[in-house]
Amino acid sequence: MATAAPVTRTGTVLADALFPALSTAGRSRVRDAALILGGAALTGVAAQIAVPVPGSPVPVTGQTFAVLLVGTALGARRGFLSLALYALVGMAGVPWFAEARSGAGFASFGYVLGMMLAATVAGALARRGADRSALRTAGTMALGSAIIYAVGVPYLALYAHLSLTDAVAAGLTPFLIGDALKAALAMGALPAAWKLLGRRG
Repeated sequence: MATAAPVTRTGTVLADALFPALSTAGRSRVRDAALILGGAALTGVAAQIAVPVPGSPVPVTGQTFAVLLVGTALGARRGFLSLALYALVGMAGVPWFAEARSGAGFASFGYVLGMMLAATVAGALARRGADRSALRTAGTMALGSAIIYAVGVPYLALYAHLSLTDAVAAGLTPFLIGDALKAALAMGALPAAWKLLGRRG
């Protein structure tokens, strides 16, 4: 029964349940660094799953789904650091933003900035058990997506010299159906992962 407690109580995220703290602080820091690097790499890979949207400079990608999974699975601190690493490495020239872009001079860079905040919020909610049920997971995904758009859409408007209405039409509206599908997938996957871990515990 002692091993089941970390799986079921709030305050624990999936990464803690799957990869418990190691015997020394140094080893736990190595574990955390590996998780942060892995989260950044997963986001970079997911960003390459990109489908252009006619009339919009912002493609549909797997990036936002990966970002919210990283934040939820790693927790607020590691989620933020993972997305900050992703942003900094991409700005430094590694072409792992959507459509193999790098740097900061493109219309959808605001979404990258919003992803750091979204991962942090999703991670903080996950520590309070927000990924344990389908309904709470859906709420977490919706809030995280809203945060990404809250930063990305105004950035798009400024970068592309669009009105806010036009920026919403180009940078938000075409993605709502895809976001709903991603939320539905997370609603099934995350609570199921916790149930499976609970059975193993």
